Amino acid sequence: MAANLTRSDLMDRRAATRALAGIVAGAPLLDTLDGWRTPAATDDRPRPPGRLGTREMDELEATARAFRQWGRAGGGGLCRKAVVGQLAEVAAALDEHQVPAIERRLYTVMAELAGTAASMSWDIGQQRRAQDYYRLALRAAHAGGDTLFGANVLAGMARQMLYQDRPHDALELVRLAQDGVRRTAGSRLRAMLHTREAWALASMDRPSGFRRATAQAADALSSADRHETEPYWIGYFNDAELAGVTGGRLLEMARSQPRTYADQAADHIRTALEQRGPEAGRSHALDWIGLAECAFLLGDTQSATEYSRRAVDVASRLRSGRVRVQLAQLYPYTVGDGVPRAVADVRGSIRSLLTA
Repeated sequence: MAANLTRSDLMDRRAATRALAGIVAGAPLLDTLDGWRTPAATDDRPRPPGRLGTREMDELEATARAFRQWGRAGGGGLCRKAVVGQLAEVAAALDEHQVPAIERRLYTVMAELAGTAASMSWDIGQQRRAQDYYRLALRAAHAGGDTLFGANVLAGMARQMLYQDRPHDALELVRLAQDGVRRTAGSRLRAMLHTREAWALASMDRPSGFRRATAQAADALSSADRHETEPYWIGYFNDAELAGVTGGRLLEMARSQPRTYADQAADHIRTALEQRGPEAGRSHALDWIGLAECAFLLGDTQSATEYSRRAVDVASRLRSGRVRVQLAQLYPYTVGDGVPRAVADVRGSIRSLLTA
């Protein structure tokens, strides 16, 4: 699966057409994922002997970690191709008979690289390609016995479903993840999964369920012990991240009920901005965009204009399709007869960035 996917991505020009095809959803997707909690079958096929050792694995793991950081910062283009190329190399190494300890580590590296490729593909709008990489990441995590990262992959797939307006599928994926790591997940992973659950419930217009799941996320995060050992890839999930994702969900509800939720959304997003800066990359830009929209919903044009300027400034330094999609959603607030000159100037800045 890895070899075929990376080959078509790197070499086949028809891959772009396939990448634009619709994602798989509902029972055809969920039924194929249900077995991720059962032990993986052993690989007994004849293979040439492998030559990778501990030093090479250390280097591969460091590379996967660096690529993951690129992904969180909004990397795309050549960054994504580099990730896919490294993934192809790992697939070739797994086509050899490595010693068991090396093989397990290789599968974990494959899972992490595939997860990063999925996130990067999704960020540039290649939804079906992203889903293929997510499925590869889940299979690799399963083969390597890494159920924690498998749950993280399912959470990523759930987020993609939420952006596709399929909250019921997203909730099923989150519950599948939670069932698989109920006894093994650390505080941060449990908190993150609860926020994905809260997101799905908010999208299903279940505000009480959203508040319950959000409170569970906060409780899980507050119970985190600084001596608790969790995988590096969940280290990003802290109080700032919780505030940001909660603010984002409240903002979605505020679009239909601004008087009820807009102030709450703005408070959470401000907390996120206070606790994380430009190093957060894409999340930092999304915070400013969200805060600007809150201000527009509240009728605070002056603040909305300032926040929008900051959002454009941050977004102009990123190659993130997701950030541009959110800016496009902000654009209609700046349109209309008789808008202040400052708002019109912001409209021009957003338009220039989106058409660049």
